[in-house]
Amino acid sequence: MGKKNWSVLMCSILLMGTLAACGSKNETAEPAAQPAAQTETTKETASEPAASESASSIQDGMYFAQGEMDAKSGWQPYVILKAEGGKITDATWSASSVNAGPDKKTYSEEGKYGMKAGGASSEWHEQAEKVEQYLIDNQDPAKITTDAEGHTDVVSGVSVHVNDFTTLAQEALAAGPVEAGPYKDGGYHAEAADFDAESGWKETVDVTVAAGKIVAVNFSGVNAAGEDKKTNSKEGKYGMKEKGGAQAEWHEEAAKAEQYLIEKQDPAAVETKEDGTTDAISGVTIHVGSYLKLAEQALANAK
Repeated sequence: MGKKNWSVLMCSILLMGTLAACGSKNETAEPAAQPAAQTETTKETASEPAASESASSIQDGMYFAQGEMDAKSGWQPYVILKAEGGKITDATWSASSVNAGPDKKTYSEEGKYGMKAGGASSEWHEQAEKVEQYLIDNQDPAKITTDAEGHTDVVSGVSVHVNDFTTLAQEALAAGPVEAGPYKDGGYHAEAADFDAESGWKETVDVTVAAGKIVAVNFSGVNAAGEDKKTNSKEGKYGMKEKGGAQAEWHEEAAKAEQYLIEKQDPAAVETKEDGTTDAISGVTIHVGSYLKLAEQALANAK
């Protein structure tokens, strides 16, 4: 082979090797981009559980908490919350009365609480509604900060003590969802048709329902003079212990019967004898049968 032809052949071999090397580098470069795309996908997938966890931070359902009776005011506060889609969608702040019947918010709406008459800029229920809405907007009762007296500067136009609401809302959420009772929320009343010919009292029953459950009961009565039977007993006028030798006064035994009904949640579930007394409630000797029947009448409107 001549030198010229040999030079041409060597150049051809070198050119083919260079092209092969370039082609090899290009094929290796293409898959190199895939891990970056996979990493991006992984980041997006990793963020999904966080969003899902946030959305379900509050379990759907009804929440309820009840505070202690305030001996001075006669109101026992409670809070009802409802959650849907992982968020608080409804809030109710009210209280049951020592006399049962209409709750505090209803009492205020009917103009009986009288805060404006006392110089306030708005009624109790109007201020309560502002606090409820603030919780719905902010989703955290801890954000409603209070001073030592229970007042807050966080919610505009609210001068009432709100510490009952914030405390009970947090307690309700911490306890978890509860099942609603069978009754419609509200206050219910029933009374005997006539005054009792022997005792002179007309028996009365008042019931408060919240979250579908009985939260307050008041067994009492009224006489021709307009006196309240329970108040009469508290003032020592009824005289069960002094006149009849009983171990407790009428209002004390009535309170035990009321609490028993709250525990049972159904007047028909309390067993009584033919004379209206019961062995089911320890320390109760008074006739409760007629009161339980009145409670059934009152709750008939709550179904």
